[in-house]
Amino acid sequence: ACAEDFAARGLIGAFAQSSISYTAPRGTVRGLHFQRPPMAQAKLIRVLAGAILDVAVDLRRASPTYGRHVAVRLDAQAGEQLYIPVGFGHGFCTLEPDTMVAYKVAGGVYSPEHDGGLLWNDPALGIAWPVSEAEAQLSAKDRIAPRLADLPPLF
Repeated sequence: ACAEDFAARGLIGAFAQSSISYTAPRGTVRGLHFQRPPMAQAKLIRVLAGAILDVAVDLRRASPTYGRHVAVRLDAQAGEQLYIPVGFGHGFCTLEPDTMVAYKVAGGVYSPEHDGGLLWNDPALGIAWPVSEAEAQLSAKDRIAPRLADLPPLF
C-alpha cells in the first residue's frame, strides 16, 4: 500500500514512525494503548514472526461504535495487516512464542506525556482474549490501566 491508496480511502498514509516489538513468551498482552491529542496516532500493524490476536477499541465518544472492539488474528504466514485509525485503543496478545510485530505510526510520534491506556480485560469491552487474567503476561502499567467508564473524553 502506498500513501495515495491510503489517501483515496480517507486514511492517514504519511507514516512518521516505524517500530518493531519482540515478545518471547506466548500469552503476553500488550495494551490497550493510545496517544492523546494532539499526538494522536493511527497505526498499521503487521506480524513478522509468530501470531497475535490484535484488538482495536473505538474511543471516539461521538462514534456509534464507541466502546466496541475489533479482534483479528494476524500471523506472519498470511502477512495481512490491520489499520487502526486515530481514536482507537490498541493491544494484542501473543499466540505463539517469539512473536515480532511491526507497526507504522501516522500522525503524532510517541510522546510519553500523551501516552494513555485502557484496561485490557475491562468487562465492559467484552473482548474474548485467548488467555485468562491469571495466565496473561502483562506490564505493570497495563495491569493498572483505567476502565472505559473511567476515561475522560479523549477523541
